[in-house]
Amino acid sequence: MKISDILQLTEARVVCGSFSSQTEVERAFSSDLMSDVLTLDSENILLITGLANPQSIRTAEMADIHFILLVRNKKATEEMIRLAEENHITLMETPFSLFRTSGILYQAGLMPVY
Repeated sequence: MKISDILQLTEARVVCGSFSSQTEVERAFSSDLMSDVLTLDSENILLITGLANPQSIRTAEMADIHFILLVRNKKATEEMIRLAEENHITLMETPFSLFRTSGILYQAGLMPVY
């Protein structure tokens, strides 16, 4: 699914990072438990989370995840933005809940990791 479609479907905005209009992710994983994220063995993932602190960025870096969507109207901190930029991670924010965001994207065809 194209990142531009994800932004439109979830009424999200890009906080930092860049991507082309054709950039896509193959799967999504929704979690606030970063220990669960570290167990993933997939590539080209969108991480959907409500954990708005630097730990989510550091975990994404370790898991080779380049796209994070913060839910529940959580706002990225300056430290998160700095870390995301340093690690070439695109950070987005949506007002939708984790459940709603996941459901919308699944219904639109984005596949889950599991």
